Amino acid sequence: MASLGLYLHIPFCAAICHYCNFNRFLLDDDLKRRYVPALAQEVLNAGAREAAAADGDVPVDTIYFGGGTPSLLEPVDVDRLLDACRRAFRVAGDAEVSLEANPESISVERLAGFRDAGVNRLSMGVQSFRDEELGRLGRLHSAQRADEAYALARSAGFDNISLDLMLWLPEQSLADWMQSVDHLITLGPEHASFYMLEVYPHSPLRELMARSRWSQAPDDDVAEMYLAALERLDAAGYEQYEISNVARGGRRARHNLKYWTDGEWLGFGCGAHSTRHGVRWKQVTSAAEYVSRIETGADLVIERRILSPQERLEERLFTGLRLSDGIDLAEVAREGGVDVWQRYGNDLSPHLDAGLLVREAERLRLTRQGMLLAHEVMAVFV
Repeated sequence: MASLGLYLHIPFCAAICHYCNFNRFLLDDDLKRRYVPALAQEVLNAGAREAAAADGDVPVDTIYFGGGTPSLLEPVDVDRLLDACRRAFRVAGDAEVSLEANPESISVERLAGFRDAGVNRLSMGVQSFRDEELGRLGRLHSAQRADEAYALARSAGFDNISLDLMLWLPEQSLADWMQSVDHLITLGPEHASFYMLEVYPHSPLRELMARSRWSQAPDDDVAEMYLAALERLDAAGYEQYEISNVARGGRRARHNLKYWTDGEWLGFGCGAHSTRHGVRWKQVTSAAEYVSRIETGADLVIERRILSPQERLEERLFTGLRLSDGIDLAEVAREGGVDVWQRYGNDLSPHLDAGLLVREAERLRLTRQGMLLAHEVMAVFV
């Protein structure tokens, strides 16, 4: 049986970053006090439903606290939520338990408490090691505080840390970006994620950029940023395993791999998404409404759809191409009954000729240049 992942959404933030488009809200202590027990109850309810199902004994091998800012929880809150997960599901002894954290919201005592509760992987949203860039993004921490938070995590016993960086920031040059990359390498986390900034139409950052006359680098420059960072990370001993992720040996993000390998997961909390038995659903997005529905026993789901065999195939293909290992065509044919090359080969061949794709025996994967144009290649499957 394939293992399940559990995702717990913690929507609270101490401040709203200028660029953020996630489901998040300013911290409300009273609402947080109601939210945590509601979240624990939802986990227990889901566990009871799973236990009653014919295949209800599926093990759980990853748990992920995302947000928002999960590090705003107290260690006792995390302990309560993980206890609910263990009571409701068969959680593997070596399960990966990740918690997202912001540098300004952690202390060695809180980190030690998270460790004692069972968190064994920390994902820290640094975004940049340059203060001017952090200021433009509306982040609350400084570059120095990011260094201090990393040191605190190590002193609290975390030996599996991931750091997030963002490129294509306003006014960011290649030299600026590589300064942050080199600083990350000097710290030496086990995992790193790097994302291109997307400026949403009605975000505060778009308005701030217009007022301040800030601009983002041309497309050719951001491509150079991406490729230069990967070359530097290669030389430092990191392995790229997904378009935006690198890791040292054995430290790939096991939970996130479920999203890219046709895995299954259950999401808990406001706005959480789940995929199980070919069905995908999304829950109510308001934190207050979520708590109210839990307390009254009302349905949490606001969107639900059954994925057709064609939709499942398409998703498997375009998420699989995000991985450096690419797609195993023989496996898809064996499990899905589809000859990918026969169905899509005519549309894929131009990308092969352009050097964006490589076909090696029964494996199809993007080149690094192809990763820069991944959406164009993946559009073949949609």
